[in-house]
Amino acid sequence: MTDCQADGEGAKSPMELYEKLTEQGDQVRVLKTAKADKAEIDAAVKLLLKLKVDYKQMTGQEYKAGCPPSENSVAPDNGPAADGADEDTVDPWNVATTNAKGVDYDKLIVRFGSSKIDQELVDRIEKVAGQTPHRFLRRGIFFSHRDMHQVLDAYEKNKSFYLYTGRGPSSEAMHVGHLIPFIFTKWLQDVFDIPLVIQLTDDEKYLWKDLTLEDCHRFAVENAKDIIACGFDVNKTFIFSDLDYMGSSPEFYRNVVKIQKHVTYNQVKGIFGFTDSDCIGKISFPAIQAAPSFSNSFPQIFGSRKDIQCLIPCAIDQDPYFRMTRDVAPRIGYPKPALLHSTFFPALQGAQTKMSASDANSSIFLTDTPKQIKNKVNKHAFSGGKDTVEEHRKYGGNPDVDVSFMYLTFFLEDDEQLEKIKQDYASGALLTGELKKMLIETLQPMIAQHQERRKQVTDETVKQFMTPRPLNFKL
Repeated sequence: MTDCQADGEGAKSPMELYEKLTEQGDQVRVLKTAKADKAEIDAAVKLLLKLKVDYKQMTGQEYKAGCPPSENSVAPDNGPAADGADEDTVDPWNVATTNAKGVDYDKLIVRFGSSKIDQELVDRIEKVAGQTPHRFLRRGIFFSHRDMHQVLDAYEKNKSFYLYTGRGPSSEAMHVGHLIPFIFTKWLQDVFDIPLVIQLTDDEKYLWKDLTLEDCHRFAVENAKDIIACGFDVNKTFIFSDLDYMGSSPEFYRNVVKIQKHVTYNQVKGIFGFTDSDCIGKISFPAIQAAPSFSNSFPQIFGSRKDIQCLIPCAIDQDPYFRMTRDVAPRIGYPKPALLHSTFFPALQGAQTKMSASDANSSIFLTDTPKQIKNKVNKHAFSGGKDTVEEHRKYGGNPDVDVSFMYLTFFLEDDEQLEKIKQDYASGALLTGELKKMLIETLQPMIAQHQERRKQVTDETVKQFMTPRPLNFKL
């Protein structure tokens, strides 16, 4: 309520101002529906019109409900933050940058209108969870959020929440980058003791890729085995294939239809860049990815309750789906989902793009043998070292662009050990070959252990996880 009454001067980005406008529009509708006092309605309308003027001045665009500003709509007075904003391409299908250090995530926060996960929030998560923060939080791998404070406020008042994350199964084998959201989601599930739903978007992959429907569904089942091998609790976790669940859950489909009714073609075209040549399945798909954000999409778990908060850990390239979802949610009577955004797991060739399942040499797959891991790291991992040993000893290496060091940031648990490696590499005391050896010795046992756990996942285990059923939890 207080946000709606504030003017747009506090908005630091087009997205923040857009969200203020959306909330104020909702407030005007509520007042009119309730037949409030004319003076109160007039004041609310006046503020709405002022916000629309501010929005046009900031973005150069007219405000359209349900159509968030484009990523390149940056306030002209943002100064350095706007410089080079077009260098980074980030959307659900493409990630690319010209910077060897990778995507500029601070700029991305401004462009997407999210909030930075600062030390204060990390400390608060530690206090509420009663656990040392996960290394992904400590190291800024999960770096951005939407409404996480609100989730923690409710949790402290004994109002629980549920987790939702997902995977687009485009291949039979997953790579290590695919594990990042699942490793973190498992930690969240464990420390908060809450239910989890995992969506396998086999329908999406059929629409976007040159794959058969049967292959997409088979990939979903195979990927489910890798996800289960991460250690999720079968009593608190429901994994579902869209191709299976959509046809068996009227409540889920009803939510999809509600979302579809409140998003126009122009809006999805603006958000996702669809063209006139895209099939209609692509245009309608975002509503399917949005539907798990609402608890009554899973009546076997939550009954008819539609008020349970959803928290979505995901890579930030998925955020456009959930900006759309958060815009629609209050208009169909549901709470907005909260989000935790991760950085991208870089390709072996460098952080200019993320690891891809379609390029075997860019990725360390969960099916790779110890020898394959060693060869890929030694041959393809981009180095921040100097050309000769003598130069490296004298000038040191650059850990900020070195892929081996980046990977250790994700997987090495010991903060002090990681910092020593960084200092030794930067000083020249540690050579590139030695750093690659450390990474190989970290990845080989980690992937071997994953493969061993996956062997224990039977078809019956998959069926247990993927059967709609009640889960064991307290809200």
